[in-house]
Amino acid sequence: MKLKLAIGSDHAGFDYKTTLISYLKDYEVKDFGSFDSASVDYPNFAHPVAEAVASGEFDYGILLCGSANGVAITANKHQLIRAGICWLPEIASLIRKHNNANILCIPARFVSLPEAQEITTVFLNTTFEGGRHQKRIDKISPHT
Repeated sequence: MKLKLAIGSDHAGFDYKTTLISYLKDYEVKDFGSFDSASVDYPNFAHPVAEAVASGEFDYGILLCGSANGVAITANKHQLIRAGICWLPEIASLIRKHNNANILCIPARFVSLPEAQEITTVFLNTTFEGGRHQKRIDKISPHT
C-alpha cells in the first residue's frame, strides 16, 4: 500500500511544492494548497495538513514556506504532530530516527530544489528508532 502524504505551502514554497508532487509519483499525495504563487498566509495551509496527519488520514505531511519556521510553528500547535525544519538530509534523518517527526518542513528560500528532493527522500525512507527516543517523545505533550 502506498504511503499517503499531505502537502501544502505558501507562495514562497509553491514552485517547490508543485515539483515535489510530481517527484513523489510513487506515493498517494493530496495537495492542500496554495494553488498559485500569489501571496497567502501560511497557516491557511499548515493547519489543514497538520489536521490531516493528526487524524491518521495521512501518514506524513510536507510543508514548505520561505524559512519553514511559520509552517513548523503552526503545525506543532496540533496534538500528535511533530513537525521539524530540515535544510540538510542529515537533519531529515535525525528528525525521523530520534523525534519520530510526521511532518517535514522545508525552507524553500534556503535550499535548492534538488536538495529539497533529497531531504524529502531521506525523510520518507528513514524509520523511527524507538527505544530511549520514545520516552522523550512521550514527554512532549503536557499530561493532564
